[in-house]
Amino acid sequence: MALMSCRNLTIFYENTCAVKDVSFDIEAGDYICIVGENGSGKSTLVKGLLGLIPLRAGVVRCGEGLSPTAIGYLPQQTVVQKDFPASVYEIALSGCLGRRGLRPFYGAEDRKKTLENLKRMGIYDLRGKSYRDLSGGQQQRVLLARALCATDRMLLLDEPVTGLDPIATTELYDLIGRINREQGVTVVMVSHDFRYAIEHGGKILHMDRELLFYGPTKAYLKSDACRRLTGGMGK
Repeated sequence: MALMSCRNLTIFYENTCAVKDVSFDIEAGDYICIVGENGSGKSTLVKGLLGLIPLRAGVVRCGEGLSPTAIGYLPQQTVVQKDFPASVYEIALSGCLGRRGLRPFYGAEDRKKTLENLKRMGIYDLRGKSYRDLSGGQQQRVLLARALCATDRMLLLDEPVTGLDPIATTELYDLIGRINREQGVTVVMVSHDFRYAIEHGGKILHMDRELLFYGPTKAYLKSDACRRLTGGMGK
């Protein structure tokens, strides 16, 4: 069974149909880039997979022992969130909330996992600093560490490099790729960076409210959906 199976998903956002009758499967180890024009339903789809927006129709099923509470999520940041006064360590540790179950406090394993993920993200030395005082790239590393504290199976990332400078963008993409390759974490990422998506994504999911394409990147480059998005760039 697939790690996540999505069938006939229809999702409304602010009384408008944003996702219409979309079906696809996510396999363990996939690196999926979700592409499409602005307003095509990409972020709404991800929120629907997480249950943050109710489905108007369809079903999302988790398989292979995946729990909905064990999916790491990195949303688009708001201005208010960027100014959050908690420490780097506290924010990363909060990713363990879904793993606590009925336990009222964080345990030793939660704290150990948090420190390990801060080291993986190269921000262990920043653990005592205020999140609000970090650069944009550092903040995204903290949020990625937080998402990893929630899971060792699957990450859902919503345009994680928005607003970052080219160096920070490259570094964050490199971290995400290593998480997928070296840790075997399944990655599903909404991306406005088409060039990155086709160079690094193993599969492309192209949205325009409906599903225009889903499959291997090499096949996508030869598809009508790719030519539609790029104006003829597809091969």
